[in-house]
Amino acid sequence: MGKIKVTKVKSAINRTQTQKRTLEALGLKKIGQVVEHNSTPNILGMVSKVKHLVSVEETK
Repeated sequence: MGKIKVTKVKSAINRTQTQKRTLEALGLKKIGQVVEHNSTPNILGMVSKVKHLVSVEETK
């Protein structure tokens, strides 16, 4: 199981409440903020729901 770095690149203004809550659950508050998570199915599903607001890269 690898790790992924998730970076918030767009604002959550004018987004649905579920997308805003998904970003909060990932630990992303400000644009440019980077968090690292294990690449579990739960996290990958959350990232796919807000893929238009974040960028993702795999790490070791």
